[in-house]
Amino acid sequence: MVDEAPLGLAVDIVWSLYLAKHRDVDAADSRRCLLQRHLQERWEARVSEVEELTGFGLAYLNRLPKDGC
Repeated sequence: MVDEAPLGLAVDIVWSLYLAKHRDVDAADSRRCLLQRHLQERWEARVSEVEELTGFGLAYLNRLPKDGC
């Protein structure tokens, strides 16, 4: 059984940082789902360190359009 705790932790960290920086974004915004999917792909590609996943997640969100998805 694979421990997916680092993946969930990375998603939570990245989303919290994103919300702190973008106060106009709702916590239930669709970008969280996109982020989770993106990091899941990285996870499946054997990126398993929380810090590395967090970096990928922040870079990904910074590339998304500011006005939603």
